[in-house]
Amino acid sequence: MHAEFWVDPICPFCWATARWVVEEVQPNRDLEVTWRPISLKFKNEPPEDSPFYEPTLFTLKLLRVMESAKTECGNDGFFRLYWEAGLRIHVDGQRSGFDPKDLLASVGLDTRHAEAFDDDSWDDVIRAGMDEGLALVGDDVGTPIIAITNSEGRKAGYFGPVITRTPPTEQSLAMWDALVTMMDVESFFELKRTRTEAPEPGTR
Repeated sequence: MHAEFWVDPICPFCWATARWVVEEVQPNRDLEVTWRPISLKFKNEPPEDSPFYEPTLFTLKLLRVMESAKTECGNDGFFRLYWEAGLRIHVDGQRSGFDPKDLLASVGLDTRHAEAFDDDSWDDVIRAGMDEGLALVGDDVGTPIIAITNSEGRKAGYFGPVITRTPPTEQSLAMWDALVTMMDVESFFELKRTRTEAPEPGTR
């Protein structure tokens, strides 16, 4: 099975869901994932005096680097950068930023892709990828967004699932299978309850 997963490295809930997919679902469901960009700076347009402005600006710039790396190394380059950035931001607590050259070098990618960090010509690529995800799920969502081709051959997507930590393997796979089933149900839109805990970033 193939899935598409839209990410902004700054989102802790997106990170929790990505860990669920990578660490539990992929090894047990023969799942191939294409990683796609979504910028919460573009999506939410936080004002400059908002505490969300600088973090989302930083990860927008990281997405530029990730898209640049994708041109040379494909989906794997994008994923390697997302995963290391997620570890640094959510596990190591480096929310205020880090050197994109160091990020690239740490995952074995050419540091020249750091030139994209301040190059806003990449923003059109990010917006185009983001718009593909939002076209599937609507504008009143955030991250994560996951899409698959359902059993009817139609691409379908949902915002979520929003989780705070990776469930045990049996529950993780049952949740994935339920999500796949819901992709066939055109009349299903929302299932929600109030969060009572913060996301757990996990360990390296």
